[in-house]
Amino acid sequence: MQVGDVQPGNLVRIMRASIAVPKGTIGLVVQAREHEQSVDDWRAYTLFHVQLVTDTKLNGTVRRYLGRDLRKVS
Repeated sequence: MQVGDVQPGNLVRIMRASIAVPKGTIGLVVQAREHEQSVDDWRAYTLFHVQLVTDTKLNGTVRRYLGRDLRKVS
């Protein structure tokens, strides 16, 4: 998936399970921040801040994910 596909305001499905967040959880992208690893390194990455939509106590919690871990729902 290209990073340009996901942007703040999109509903996404999380494709990587993590502690207390199962694969397939739905969330809302609330922020996208670009990061560079170093001045000499050409690689950059974007962290997406995703507000979880779940029926657990994590509902409303914001977690950070890379674009490769997200699939756009809408």
